[in-house]
Amino acid sequence: MKIERFVPEGNLLDARNVVAPSKIICVGRNYADHAKELGNETPSEPLIFLKPPSALNSHEGRIVLPPQSQRVEFEGELAIIIGREAKNVGAGSWSDYVLGFACANDVTARDLQKKDVQFTRGKSFDTFCPIGPWIETDLDPAALRITTRVNGDVRQDANTRQMIFSCGVLVEFISAVMTLFPGDVILTGTPAGVGPLASGDTVEVEIEGIGTLRNVVA
Repeated sequence: MKIERFVPEGNLLDARNVVAPSKIICVGRNYADHAKELGNETPSEPLIFLKPPSALNSHEGRIVLPPQSQRVEFEGELAIIIGREAKNVGAGSWSDYVLGFACANDVTARDLQKKDVQFTRGKSFDTFCPIGPWIETDLDPAALRITTRVNGDVRQDANTRQMIFSCGVLVEFISAVMTLFPGDVILTGTPAGVGPLASGDTVEVEIEGIGTLRNVVA
């Protein structure tokens, strides 16, 4: 079953408000090869941070490069969409609280992230969280190929089985910290191969069993 496509109009949320998150929770360094490429150690527990809901973008929406940054990068990821209020969820029942899954791009101003040390500014610009092209509600996320292309060239090619912390572990860990509400989004981390975006680029995140999220950089 697929729920309506994300529609790029108004406030860039789905026309039926299928996804109107109170928060977007992101997971850093959840693929060992990505941690290594940025010179970071593999975390011993999930490393989480937040993107604001105002960063939400849609399938076919424009990613706008901010003047404050000279190095904006793509990060293709699997997104978990929460369907029920969740607090202190056990890893064995995590899927009962999930509406479905989508493709996501955790767009990052890498130079600002490095300058600031912490993640907030570099991750939070408007349009920096494209999600789509729809929510897939019947999917096992354990071993899905994830591919990111820029102008047709493959930049990331990995599998969700390479995640250090599985979807179940992430829902358990995050819900022990904060209550998750219907529509909240968890971005599960990006594999190696991240790189820069330039004005005019077309970036695509394709995940097996879901489809392809496509955005143009402006």
